[in-house]
Amino acid sequence: MTEPTTTQKAQGFTDKHLLKPFDVCVTSGKMAARQAVGEVFVELAELSLDAEEIATVELVLAEAINNIVEHAYPASDFQGQIHIGCSHQNNGLHFTILDHGCPMPEGQMPLGLAQDVDIDPLDLAEGGYGWFLIKDLAKDICYERLGAKNRLNLRIAVAIHQIRS
Repeated sequence: MTEPTTTQKAQGFTDKHLLKPFDVCVTSGKMAARQAVGEVFVELAELSLDAEEIATVELVLAEAINNIVEHAYPASDFQGQIHIGCSHQNNGLHFTILDHGCPMPEGQMPLGLAQDVDIDPLDLAEGGYGWFLIKDLAKDICYERLGAKNRLNLRIAVAIHQIRS
């Protein structure tokens, strides 16, 4: 856990207002995102996030985990572990998501560009919205392949008001 600076202490910031770091681990599969998000919110309960903060965390984590299930562990008969670590810091919730599945294409995150939605709904692409949402709602996003492991780090700027006394 990061120690508060002198300025932060003067502004009422203390370690006691931060949630303890936690980890959640689920097995990939069609219910992985729901299970992981549910377990994360059990850990986040004491923060009393507002509805917008809850929706942001839920959407970002569900999209990231669904991408792992669909792309890192694509074979329906191959299931792997997905680890979600969270630490509460003065600038929000920091998440690290790890898996041992297939790497992202060319070792890089998708661009996550906005999709044109001003077309006939039948002509809309099936995918491509998830990374746009993740990149729009999260900050400090970093993907790297470490040996046989994928690591996605991101920060969601919520639970900031809880750190003031």
